[in-house]
Amino acid sequence: MILTTERLVLREFEDHDWRATLAYQVDPEYLRFYPWSYRTEMDVRAFVHMFIDWSKERPRKKYQVAITLRENNQLIGNCGIRMNQSYAQIAEIGYELDRRFWGQGYATEAASAMLSFGFEQLHLHRIWAYCIAENTASARVLEKIGMQYEGRQRESEWMKGQWWDTRLYAVLEREWREQLKARSRQVIYHQ
Repeated sequence: MILTTERLVLREFEDHDWRATLAYQVDPEYLRFYPWSYRTEMDVRAFVHMFIDWSKERPRKKYQVAITLRENNQLIGNCGIRMNQSYAQIAEIGYELDRRFWGQGYATEAASAMLSFGFEQLHLHRIWAYCIAENTASARVLEKIGMQYEGRQRESEWMKGQWWDTRLYAVLEREWREQLKARSRQVIYHQ
C-alpha cells in the first residue's frame, strides 16, 4: 500500500526502517506520552517487524505505514488504521512523528490520508482515536482532520506508574463526506 499526499508518501515498512524509527523513539519528548521509558534497538526492530507482519496478513485488518517525506524519502514517523476483524466497519487511527517535524502539519496530513483510505478503500462506517488528555497537540490533529470530541475517559490508561485520562474522538463516514463537500465548496476569488 502506498498513499501519496502533497508532501508525504505513506508506504509499507521495510526492515531497514528500524534505524530511523529508533532515532526518534529515543527522544524523551517523544516518550512523554508513550508507555515506554526508553527504547532499544531490539525493541524497535520488533516494533517495525510487527508492522511488516501486519502487512502480510490475509485478510488484512491492520495498516500501519511509514510516513516519509516526498522530497527525500526520509522516514519521519508512522500512521495507521486498525480494525479488530477484517470485516469490521469500525477502526482506530493512530500516528506518531519525529519531534523534529512537529508543528508543521505532517501528522494532520498523514492522518487525513488514512481517514480517506479508511472510508474510501476499506468502506468503514466509523473511525475513532484516543490520546492522553495532556497531549494537546495530538488532540488538535484529531480535531483538524474532522474528528469530533466524544468525551474524556477518566484514568483509563495506566502508564509510567500512574493513571492518565484520555480524550476520545471519532468521525462517521457520512460526517466525513459532508466535510469534504463543504471544503470543496469553499472558493477563493482573486482579482
